[in-house]
Amino acid sequence: MSDQGQFDVIAIGDIVTDDFIRLIDDQAHTYENEHGKYLSMQFGTKLPFDHREVLEAVGNAANAAVAFAKLGLKTAFETNVGGDQYGRDMIHALAKNKVDHRFVHINPDKVSNYHFVLWYKDERTILIKHEEYDYHWPHLRPAEVPKWVYFSSISNHALPYHDQVADWLEENPNVKLAFQPGTFQMQAGIERLKRIYARTEVLILNREEAVLVTGGDYNDIPDLFQRLHAVGPKIVCITDGPAGAYASYADHRWKMPLYPDPAPPYERTGAGDAFASTFVAALARGNTIEGALQWAPINSMSVVQKVGAQAGLLTEEELNEWLRKAPDWYKPEKF
Repeated sequence: MSDQGQFDVIAIGDIVTDDFIRLIDDQAHTYENEHGKYLSMQFGTKLPFDHREVLEAVGNAANAAVAFAKLGLKTAFETNVGGDQYGRDMIHALAKNKVDHRFVHINPDKVSNYHFVLWYKDERTILIKHEEYDYHWPHLRPAEVPKWVYFSSISNHALPYHDQVADWLEENPNVKLAFQPGTFQMQAGIERLKRIYARTEVLILNREEAVLVTGGDYNDIPDLFQRLHAVGPKIVCITDGPAGAYASYADHRWKMPLYPDPAPPYERTGAGDAFASTFVAALARGNTIEGALQWAPINSMSVVQKVGAQAGLLTEEELNEWLRKAPDWYKPEKF
């Protein structure tokens, strides 16, 4: 990997191989109750499936790293793999996507993360198991210190690792932090990760996650913004499914609609990662928050037209072409 030039961003988080199993529509169904929505299949029998697709080097942070590289940012990835063929394949996939893998830790006696995705119509349920790695922040030479760090989903075994990252960020105050917390990070709570939240330049959550993290009112977006800013983040972005997204900075609030789908979504994995990473990429490229809000939904729209979180990611030229074709109403509005 080239040492020329400062990294624009180093992504941090777990990496995984996703094994997609496409279910046949009439072999399963979904139902809802007071606890949520469920996928149901016949028990104790053999069920046919349509096909499977194996996608290497995915996961929240990995998807973001590929999105950054595709948008022309010099990108590295700090993560862990096992000493198996799956780990080697993931490293190869990162290199193929022009993501620098010098900070990938190989754990010789461990296996790599491998998840199964039950793909039903345009939605998915993921069977996950995070391996217990020896998480440690690397020693970065001065030339390797990035402009941005993008921190996302990581195992619950890595809580002490957050303190190492926080220590390093405090030693490097010019590095900007984007935080897209994963499930275990949200469950850890703001108090346990208060140094990370306090150091965050950009925080991205969906609306349900913002309620989970803050305990705020789902129906009061300004309240959620206020609670999140209170713990440190300068810029907060809250995505809201079909309703679009909201962003907040200082006394400014914006609402952004979705980009219209050119066709019904094929598979929704990675839509949130595409939005979050593209929003941050736009800011890293010197764009305004309003400009970032226009970029992000386009990559999200593109991703759901393909299988998995990376196949639909766009280059800057492709993204701007979609933006030129956008309807007049596709713009952020103050609220």
